[in-house]
Amino acid sequence: MMAFMSTTTSPFVARVALWSVALAGCLAAAAPAARADEPAALVLPDTDDGLPGVGPIRRYDWFRNLWKERRGAWAGRKAADARALVFLGDSITQGFGDDFKNAFPGAKLANRGISGDTTRGMLLRLADDVLALDPAGVVMLMGTNDLEEGAAPEAIAANVKAIVAAIEAKNPRTPIVLCQVFPSAAEKQRPAEKIKEVNRLVAEGVKGDPRVRLIDTWTLFADAKGDAKPEEFPDLLHPNDAGYARWAAAIRPVLETLELVPAPVDDFQCEPGFEMLFNGRDLTGWGYRDQPTLGRQLDLDGRTSSPDGRYIVRHGRIVVTTPPEGRRVEQLWTTRELTGNFILKLEFRATPTADSGVFIRAPQLQCRDYLLAGPYKELKHYKPQDWNELIVTVIDGKAMCRCHDEILEVALPVPASGPIGLEGDSGQLEYRRIRIAKVPPVSGE
Repeated sequence: MMAFMSTTTSPFVARVALWSVALAGCLAAAAPAARADEPAALVLPDTDDGLPGVGPIRRYDWFRNLWKERRGAWAGRKAADARALVFLGDSITQGFGDDFKNAFPGAKLANRGISGDTTRGMLLRLADDVLALDPAGVVMLMGTNDLEEGAAPEAIAANVKAIVAAIEAKNPRTPIVLCQVFPSAAEKQRPAEKIKEVNRLVAEGVKGDPRVRLIDTWTLFADAKGDAKPEEFPDLLHPNDAGYARWAAAIRPVLETLELVPAPVDDFQCEPGFEMLFNGRDLTGWGYRDQPTLGRQLDLDGRTSSPDGRYIVRHGRIVVTTPPEGRRVEQLWTTRELTGNFILKLEFRATPTADSGVFIRAPQLQCRDYLLAGPYKELKHYKPQDWNELIVTVIDGKAMCRCHDEILEVALPVPASGPIGLEGDSGQLEYRRIRIAKVPPVSGE
């Protein structure tokens, strides 16, 4: 194992910037000379001389053997795995298996995880293992092993940024789903504060990049102390089947929106007495309004996307996409004004810690990944990263709001008339089956 000394001075930053810019063209040249009986790409270099990236590369005997074994098998599958959705990572990714535990039926997937690998190791093998496949998309989870080897968070974030840059240099249209480093434990040489700092720096490094969807898989799994939960990570490092199921559920909405995995057909039929506010095909009946006055600004009839792409229609859903900035507030409204009493029903699905809202004429009902983002953290029937029904009953200026059969707000005051709105803030939210039914007034009874 090589010794690694963290460096966070400005010369370090400058050096990282230089090799990041030149990375796409030098990855192939960085491969070491092979022995006569081995392909060059499968040999783990003996030293770091001339290699891209910073930080540790593991060279234990078991890792050298695994590196050669897995990469040798992949070398014979390049044609078969072309245009697959590629998962790039370490033992957590490898443990997903080649069948990904049947989490994404019908999708073409390729597992490029190697147990024990570091971000610099992944950078070194990126060209042959990932870019050579011309992937449809890349899911990245990496960095935990770097911490065990003593790498500085700045070095880890720099390598992640370099990998993103190389993927985009190969094909700027390739979508990237970047998962935050999962929690672990200090006894695993992966203390919560170090992991949080890695995740913060990685998020800062990709901020503003429209090709990257950042998923908060740290909050998803962390306990109150910021460590892994034994019921999902028995060894405080690797997920069990329950953990893998939660990971799959966390990224599935984004993968479906990007059309990297198939989305199920929704054959919902509106019940008698209700009418659809969203036709499931485009944004007819919806548009932008001036936020202070709610005056209509831009109708989106016939369009499948807002001009900025923040709201798109996919698979019978209005998707509030993840903003590249991390957070950006925007609002989509019905073009019609709703008066009188009514029942509004819809279903929503949120990525971990996502934040949105449903405007009822004007007041906002928070619509979030409730158990992680609040404010309704004690719900018993909320289904994380799955579809949940929201039911809003407006009677004479008061709205009772429920998620499934649990009350969120008993009597939220609402004005006599106004539109319905969907807010976007952070993360991805999806809305479907948006419908309304009028009910008679009850005043004076």
